[in-house]
Formats: sequence, C-alpha cells, structure tokens
Amino acid sequence: MAKEKQIVIKDAEISNNCPECFNQELKLTFYQKHKHNPFFQRITGEVTSEIKCKKCYSLIYPVNWTPDIERVFEYYNKLVEPDRPSIRFTTLFYVLLLLLIVLVGTGVYLYLEGII
Repeated sequence: MAKEKQIVIKDAEISNNCPECFNQELKLTFYQKHKHNPFFQRITGEVTSEIKCKKCYSLIYPVNWTPDIERVFEYYNKLVEPDRPSIRFTTLFYVLLLLLIVLVGTGVYLYLEGII
C-alpha cells in the first residue's frame, strides 16, 4: 500500500485579517504530494494549499476569502516552484528485477539444454 505525504514546499506569513477572529497573523502553506512504496518513490505534480490563522487556528476556506486574501494567494501561487514530477525506484525493486531476469535466463538455458 502506497503511503502519501504532503511535503511543505513554501510557507508565507501574510498580514491579512482573519475572517473568523480579525487577527492579522495568517499563515499560507503550499504542499506537494509524495507517494512512497517499497518498490518506488513518486513525486506527483499535485500542489495543494491552506491558509490558517495563527491565533484561532482555524482554516480559512476559499469561500471565506476576502479580495485582499485572494490577491495575496495569487501572488504567492505564482512564486511556488514545485519539484518536477518523477519516480525513483528503490533497491528492492532492482533486486527483484535482477532475480527475475536470472530466473528467466536459467529457465531458458535449462530448456535449451533439454534438462526440462
């Protein structure tokens, strides 16, 4: 089963008012999804974000955004540079692949020699 992690790629302190408590300490965070498996590690192109108030700890959903928060979000969204989507195979994958190649080669050799 693949495990998914949200890795922080950019944090920003913004000074807009919180729609819940009207405090001026908000934190904007961008995440990128990484999937881990015993056979591979994959970086996806999926980027998510959240805005959280540092005083009342509430998440600010896009429905509650003011025009100022939208402008700041668009600005930081343009600055975010996510990692390229890629896949890296683990050592276990290469060991099993090599073992499979050896087994197939042995089977073909034994068949050609008439042992099987």
